[in-house]
Parts: sequence; structure tokens; C-alpha cells
Amino acid sequence: MNHSRLKTITIAALLLINILFAAVIISDTAADARGERLLIEDLCEIVRANGIEISPENFNTSGSLRAMRTSRDDEFEAQIAHSVLGATVMTDQGMIYLYESEERGTAEFSSGGDFDIRLNENIITSSGGTLRSVRRLLRDMNIETAEISQVVSHDSETIIAIVAYRGSNIFNSTIEFTWIGNSLDTIRGRYVAVIETVEDGTEISSVGTALLGFLAKAREGDISCTQILSVDAGYQHRVSGAFGEGIISPVWMITTDTGRYIVDDTGEVYTLA
Repeated sequence: MNHSRLKTITIAALLLINILFAAVIISDTAADARGERLLIEDLCEIVRANGIEISPENFNTSGSLRAMRTSRDDEFEAQIAHSVLGATVMTDQGMIYLYESEERGTAEFSSGGDFDIRLNENIITSSGGTLRSVRRLLRDMNIETAEISQVVSHDSETIIAIVAYRGSNIFNSTIEFTWIGNSLDTIRGRYVAVIETVEDGTEISSVGTALLGFLAKAREGDISCTQILSVDAGYQHRVSGAFGEGIISPVWMITTDTGRYIVDDTGEVYTLA
């Protein structure tokens, strides 16, 4: 057999191996997707049997999530302040940094990621609409969010943005933009700039464990609802150190017709305020 023919056979064999390998991966992925879909359908049947309406379309499993460390970033806090207030004077008050602009307002950042920006009247107005203005501000602040909602009262409007990490919500990390008339009055919330992967981070519990744990609480009378509107994978943030160190842990949020509930990696169920 000549060298050219041997080379052709070798290349063809390698190509066939790659095709078979890809087929196995696709088959496994499809099987996993079918298995998850069947699991969700079975879970829905169990929930409905207990008098609570739920639909398989209302699940967002978001793949595999893992706990990660968080920490404070003074430079990023300064960037947020400057994106809203422009040039400022910074005062170090220990664990609190205060940024002041006589013309535009003040921004206060604490070690756990909480911040409070107060603007002077008519510094930022909603000439293009409040939602459009908020989205532009979030881009300027370089903050990733996945969901935005509005709360309107007779004299003000608050737009709430849920902070996200790589597309997954950090459910208890929100930023609120409060408008008085046409003028932005305050920006308050929690944002942690530095998130670091850790090898021993706890993984998210299965959707089955989360939903059955929630159902157990409902059957015990600790939770009262008639409908589950959504089941979403995401994170919650906890501060663990005096200098702003913390952790984002993978959790499930179950939204019902009566409230929102978090199920953590231990199976504990509690109300999300």
C-alpha cells in the first residue's frame, strides 16, 4: 500500500471517529434534555395533585451553578459614582466611602456592596422615558442585569433591576431607580464587582429537591398559594466579612401568586422580601 493511500485511509478513520464521538455527545445531551423535561412534567403532576397550579413552561433551570466568593472593589465603586455624578470629592469614612458633587449630588458605598446615590433635582431627567433612561444608566455604570420591573405610585415611579452574573439573576441583589415626576431622585441597591470561582463551591440542588421541599412546606401550612408562576435557578448574595467579603450561593426562586420563596442548597425554604 502506497504512502498516499495510507494517509487517505488514516484521515478517513480519524474523521469517522470524530463523527461517532460527536454523535455520542449529541445523543447524551438530547437524552439529558428529555430526562429533565420528563422530570419537570412529573413534578408538575405531583404539585397539581396537591392543589397548586403549575406549568412546565414556567421553569428556567439555567444549567449548573456553583457558589463563588465575592469581594469589594473600590475602583469599580468610584466608576459607578463618576458615571452618575461626574467629578467628585471622595471621603474615606472607614468602611463607608462618600463621593460628593456640589452640582449633582452624593454617592455612599458600604463594605457589603450596598450603595445609595442621591441626585439633586433635574440633574437626570427622563426625556426619552424612564425605562430607556435606566437602561442607559446601567450601561454607563457597567452593571449586568437580567430583569427590570416598574412600581408606580401617585407621586413617584421606581424601576427595579435585578443584578445578574453571566445571565443568572442574583435575586437579592437589586438596584432601584426612584423618579419624582420627570427627575431621577435616588439610585439605591447592592452590587458586588468581584466574583471569583472556587473549586469547592457548593453546586445548586436539583429542581426536584427544591420543588418537593417547597411542597412539603405548603402541605405543612407554612406556605399558602394556589399557583406557582415560575421556578428559576439563580444566586443569592451573603456578606461574610467586615471588609465586604461574601459569597453568591446557587438557589432556586419559586414565585407564586402570594409571594416569592428561596430554596437554598440545604433545602431550606424562606420568603424573599
